[in-house]
Amino acid sequence: MSALTPPAVSPRVRPPRFVPRVAAGAVFAAVIVAIAAVAAWPIYRSTSQLVLVAVGAGVAALIASAAWRWRWNGWIVAGALAVSVLLLGIPLAVPSRLGAPDQLMRGLGELASGLVLGWKDLVTVELPVGSYRNLLVPALVVFLVGTCVVLLLAWREGRAAYAAVPVALGMVSFGLFFGRTTVSAPLRIGPVALYAPVETAIGVAALLACLLWLAWRTHDQRVRALQRAAASSGVRVSRRTSPADRRRTLLGAGLTAVALTIAVVVVPFAARGADRDVLRSAIGPDIDLSAEVSPLAQYRALFGDERVGELLFRVDPVDGAALPDRVRLATLDAYDGEVYRPGGGDGTADAGRFVRVPSALDAGEGEPVGAAISIEAWDGIWMPTAGRLRTVDFGGPRAATLADRFYYNATAAAGVQTAGGGLQPGDRFVLEGVEPATAELSELEAPGGPLGGVATPESLHTWMDRHGTGTGGARLDGLVSLMRERGYLSHGLAAGEEDSLPAWATQLSDYSFQPSASGHSLARVETMFSRLLERETDPRAEASGNFVAAVGDDEQFAVAAALMARELGFPARVVLGARLDATDAELSACDEGACRAGDLAAWTEVQSADGEWVAVDVTPQYDQSPSLDVTEQRDPENVTEVRPDSVEAVVPPEPTQEDSASDRAAEEEAAVDLAWLWPVLRIAGVVTLVLALAFGPFLIVLGAKASRRRSRRRAAAPASRIAGGWDEYVDAAVDAGRDAPRALTRSELAEAFASPSGAALATAADRAVFSTATLDAAEAEEYWATVDAERRALRRERGFWRGALATVSLRSLLRPLASESGAGLRIAERGRRRAEPARPMP
Repeated sequence: MSALTPPAVSPRVRPPRFVPRVAAGAVFAAVIVAIAAVAAWPIYRSTSQLVLVAVGAGVAALIASAAWRWRWNGWIVAGALAVSVLLLGIPLAVPSRLGAPDQLMRGLGELASGLVLGWKDLVTVELPVGSYRNLLVPALVVFLVGTCVVLLLAWREGRAAYAAVPVALGMVSFGLFFGRTTVSAPLRIGPVALYAPVETAIGVAALLACLLWLAWRTHDQRVRALQRAAASSGVRVSRRTSPADRRRTLLGAGLTAVALTIAVVVVPFAARGADRDVLRSAIGPDIDLSAEVSPLAQYRALFGDERVGELLFRVDPVDGAALPDRVRLATLDAYDGEVYRPGGGDGTADAGRFVRVPSALDAGEGEPVGAAISIEAWDGIWMPTAGRLRTVDFGGPRAATLADRFYYNATAAAGVQTAGGGLQPGDRFVLEGVEPATAELSELEAPGGPLGGVATPESLHTWMDRHGTGTGGARLDGLVSLMRERGYLSHGLAAGEEDSLPAWATQLSDYSFQPSASGHSLARVETMFSRLLERETDPRAEASGNFVAAVGDDEQFAVAAALMARELGFPARVVLGARLDATDAELSACDEGACRAGDLAAWTEVQSADGEWVAVDVTPQYDQSPSLDVTEQRDPENVTEVRPDSVEAVVPPEPTQEDSASDRAAEEEAAVDLAWLWPVLRIAGVVTLVLALAFGPFLIVLGAKASRRRSRRRAAAPASRIAGGWDEYVDAAVDAGRDAPRALTRSELAEAFASPSGAALATAADRAVFSTATLDAAEAEEYWATVDAERRALRRERGFWRGALATVSLRSLLRPLASESGAGLRIAERGRRRAEPARPMP
């Protein structure tokens, strides 16, 4: 054949219908998706998750197949995934927003926020979350994007395929890291106990899947490499297994067996009983209740004349459920000797955490209760709840905001609402829960064990020793009953104008006003029991049978009962709320579900040995007024002239704690109001994060290219700058869509690119690389000016949008990692080396 005769055009080779690595990669991805779905099941436990996994993985497989068939670049794949998230996001990840156009628009907003904040929100919501709000969005990203990336990487020919393993392990880790803080119960098979069996099975399955796929992939690459070498050299390759192959197989199997043994037996056994640290273990709710005024300190203010008759909220029944006996506003379990607060800081009870509430909670066993609550004048963050909460459904114009900013503490059975500073008139919601059956206080046994906290006042301890009989709950019941009998109800320090009764006192029949200071500090409790002990030593008290001397209300008596309970070994806490039904006529209760300020009460709850909390009413009686006269003493012998009383006796104020609503209000008025700053910073942060996620990859690509261009242009030698300029020209052509086989020379590449100055650039680059002539900086600058002109021409020749895509294309950045193409470079005979140029050529 003549040298001028063109080579015969070979027919186009169709891609094979069955590619082993594609089939193996698909099986590997399917197994990983199944394992990741099992790992994520404790997070959601909903059919919505199963639908999302099936649809998301299926769509990911379609996108990956199209990308492999038509050789899509990374930007097209990313665009396809973004469109899929946009189209599938609402029906799969935000199903509650399917409906009217306005709901769809809200769903798009929640989908966008879920992509950014859903990962953080997921660890602040109690498990399982179900399809609550937009918390399925992270799962959509994992099973849609993750599956597509695993498939595309597993189907690659080069070493980049091994990157599929960390992506696959990341998909499985989603369920483990965002899951529950406790492990599954041990599995006992005869005398053998397997600790954390579910988590161990997930880890072992993921490890085996990755190892088997890597082993198959390595074997397949060796076989294909030997086949190419045999085809190139004509040497027949034996298919028989050699002793070295057998040793290698046995060694790998042995190492795998040892690793699995350690993973299944040793690690769970060594970690038994240890706390499991996951993301939700370190991330708590974004609320700080320690900065709030104690609701017990605000209790006295509700009985002022201007508020005592104010309607705070209404409680209506719900079909299919009974009304609860009590409505809880706040649970206080941390006492520092001055103020009772929520938080468990004194170690009397495990306060748990206030977390976001999903669609449903596991409330345990008990009588189903329900209540529809409408807020009237009640404000603040403390939200009325009933029993052990199972579900909450918010209504009204702020329903979505209220659901988003509601936090619940299952241990304390209390909730807080932080939307717009708390509850507002017009807010309404429906609660469903259970009320567990509890025993009588006299039947309880103390759990025992050390209880931390403040020391009991000496007068209280003496009074308990003097009157306590029996043990456990019977002793506590007797002490509380006696304390209520010898106490007297009073909500104020002074009477009304012209000695008229205050408004709260007019609601009590045959009431005789007695002053009482607010506060529930240890000093206040100490004074109350000192008066009881003093009254018991008065002979006239025993003669009249009137031992009433402790004046106060639920604020002081609830704290005193909690201190007595802790002294007897019972964990105790104080609850502020309202009774819907009271068997005792002297106890306040809401009239037909209308809870007014004067109906609020505080009571004590004590924990029994079986972990249940029992309510203890502590409101003192008001039928028998106290006698505060002291025993007459003998007059002194040196009689002095006694002036007639010319001044009124003043009752000295009793010690109060510093934490009060009035003091805090004055401090807040004097402080600078920066409440607007956090919403502004949060919105700015979210916008910045969204912009960074949207445009960050493009900026990274532009920065990498600019850095590469700068290093080439600032090379030390002019010849190196010219060679770098040629590389920049080739990269610009590659980004513009041209192919640049490495086997072609510079002149052949310039001819293939067909640009105006390509041939001149190739000649100048060859002269700089291979010639011994000395070049100066001016020639290098002139060469780079031509390169810049060619880059602009290549970018503009296909229009603005294609030029923009070429600017952020990854082809030139990934080109050094690509495998060699061309029949002449696929396989080289063993023992031969191809001649290398003096300087690297593209």
